[in-house]
Amino acid sequence: MATDTIFALASGRPPAAIGVIRVSGPQAHEAGRAIAGKLPGPREAALRELRHPEKRTLLDHGLVLRFDGPASSTGEDVVEFQIHGGRAVADAVLDALTSIDGLRLALPGEFTRRALENGRIDLTEAEGLADLIEAETESQRRAALALAAGGLRRQIEHWQAQLLVLSARTEQAIDYDEEDQDGVDPVLSRDCGALAIKLEEWLARPRVEPLRDGVRVVVAGPPNSGKSSLVNAIAGSERAIVTAIPGTTRDHIEVPLALGGIPIVLTDTAGLRASDEPVEKIGVERSHALIAVADVLLWLGEPGDTPEHPRRVRVHAKCDLPERGAAPDGSLAVSALTGEGLAALLERVSEAAATLLPDEDALALNRRQATHLDEARQALSRAADSADIVTAAEELRLARSAFDRLTGRAGVEDVLDALFSRFCLGK
Repeated sequence: MATDTIFALASGRPPAAIGVIRVSGPQAHEAGRAIAGKLPGPREAALRELRHPEKRTLLDHGLVLRFDGPASSTGEDVVEFQIHGGRAVADAVLDALTSIDGLRLALPGEFTRRALENGRIDLTEAEGLADLIEAETESQRRAALALAAGGLRRQIEHWQAQLLVLSARTEQAIDYDEEDQDGVDPVLSRDCGALAIKLEEWLARPRVEPLRDGVRVVVAGPPNSGKSSLVNAIAGSERAIVTAIPGTTRDHIEVPLALGGIPIVLTDTAGLRASDEPVEKIGVERSHALIAVADVLLWLGEPGDTPEHPRRVRVHAKCDLPERGAAPDGSLAVSALTGEGLAALLERVSEAAATLLPDEDALALNRRQATHLDEARQALSRAADSADIVTAAEELRLARSAFDRLTGRAGVEDVLDALFSRFCLGK
């Protein structure tokens, strides 16, 4: 399929001020000449009449840009048509391209996939582009841009260069020093261990998932403790049903929000109590499961019943009711009705959520990247502890393979299919 010439509308859905149609592949320049006549020089733009290659009817007047592979976004020959952004104009140009033998409509993400396959970007940059397209907050945009701009790729190249030197030293020891060598050179072991420590420091950094998917803030407690009212007060709308009947909430309700620029997923849960009612029992089981995976837990029950959690906030809800009395030590008095204590609660949630997020402009690993980086770390640690030079060399080879999977050079076909399915046509 990489030998096909592909095309797609690369701009937003019409109508718009302009539309951009991208063509990439071995026949891109030929297709460009069939529609626009003489093409401009590489990386130059020229105004041309765009005509149907067979009927020669005028389609539009537009700018034509030419890029020669490998110095293009995909690494292939590329032509772009910048046209008027009406739906009929875009459809006419796309129909004209369809009439040319050897051209086909691009699949979602296929332009970016070709850039990856042709070495213009690596897998970490492609993942950054996917996150950039989906970014909804400023913090998400900055993190995705750092990845898409090649920050992690450059760091990995630095590690790979060190790893290659270590591998060369082991191979040299095997080839020339095997008879005289007693075990592994302590300096080599030390250097392997030092690189493993560097990778371990990166693995200890906050991950990108809470930033990309939202910090999961779970509101939990017994029935009628005010969970749904609190969720509605934080969300600023009636997202959860509130009644005086215990057990109203049978399943969890998720409310995506941005809290001080931090994406969160506020989750209302079923009240925790023993129940023989089948539906409520399932809801309680789900509540326990959600508490276990919560990033931040807001507990509205008795302080002594608070589940163990690294980031828990005890909430003394319904503090406007006289019978509730004063808030116990360590609990925040909050009223969903009057708004009392709500600002202090949101500040506590923001502080707890911030500890899970990467620093501004810092590179953050996703789960896949962290998995392969940890594979490389483990292999380096084993190499550092190895008493046999041949075994150490094999561990370093495994570390190199882990880096290749991390950057997309090997063994990631299933990952690519899943990743590029997130892209739109024309990207």
